[in-house]
Amino acid sequence: MRRLIQAVVVAVAVASGVAGCAVTKGQETTSQYVDDATITTRVKTRYAKDPTVSAMHIKVDTMKGVVNLSGTAKSEAERAQAEKLAASVPDVKSVQNDIKVESTSSDANSNGSTNR
Repeated sequence: MRRLIQAVVVAVAVASGVAGCAVTKGQETTSQYVDDATITTRVKTRYAKDPTVSAMHIKVDTMKGVVNLSGTAKSEAERAQAEKLAASVPDVKSVQNDIKVESTSSDANSNGSTNR
């Protein structure tokens, strides 16, 4: 009975393409894809819990343990805190911070830009 269950699990995994999903994302293995997804989720969770970081304006992508941050922050302090939180997540190898700080000049507000 145990071998039957194992055979069914393997058959379902192969049929659903689980082994191939990582290739499309650039990870070397399925486990790397899962690890990267876990890191991304943990970073986003930390942003959601931190009142100084806008989780809605910062995009998080992870590839082979390297976290890439993009989007906008209201201040340099928010940008730095986002990087610090990402770096504090277990299994993060490095953080590439491409977050842009929004302009606070009156020119930005007069040309149709909106603040958060």
